[in-house]
Amino acid sequence: MRRMREPGIAWWPGSIPAGTITHQLGNIMDLFTTSLTLAGVKPPQDRIIDGIDLSSILLDQSAPIIDRPIWYYRGNEMMAVRVGAYKAHYWMWTEFGQDPLKFTFCRGQYIKNVTVHDQIDHTDKPILFNVNKDPGEKYIVAPKSKEYKTAMAIIDPIVKEHKANLEPGVPSLNYCDAAVQNWAPPGCEDLNYCLTGPASKPKLCVWDH
Repeated sequence: MRRMREPGIAWWPGSIPAGTITHQLGNIMDLFTTSLTLAGVKPPQDRIIDGIDLSSILLDQSAPIIDRPIWYYRGNEMMAVRVGAYKAHYWMWTEFGQDPLKFTFCRGQYIKNVTVHDQIDHTDKPILFNVNKDPGEKYIVAPKSKEYKTAMAIIDPIVKEHKANLEPGVPSLNYCDAAVQNWAPPGCEDLNYCLTGPASKPKLCVWDH
């Protein structure tokens, strides 16, 4: 569930002010809608468009942040959602291997009951992180705390509305291939733990939730 929070860089001399920074949340689907607006083209009206138009954020550094959720899916299952400063995990399944302390290259990132090999259902009581204060998602917000109850009171209705209006489709890129995983990332030599990847065997993914 990690590695999805990355900085984005936009470059357009004469249109995007140089050296500006925004904390606007966005995802790759927004590129479609934003590009249409910048090209002066209206998005299709015969279907639901998931991406939003971020052109105002790109072109005007004083434009207000667009408050929107970011969804994390694995197959057709909603695994987590980011809303404002918080990220709620409804399922946990983050590591692949037998020994998390040995397999995980980022030593010290293992978190008991969070960094797990098996799929764990937390839909009744999602695991919550304040990613503004804790971008590494190391410290769980206590479920009995006022902070947790306040955040989930905002997140729960958003999730319910999302699922009620969702129209599932057939993923066009829903294929798995273990060969594409990063078996020998930079620095593995220092740990004396570089792995040899398997041969490429792409197959249709099955997410057995």
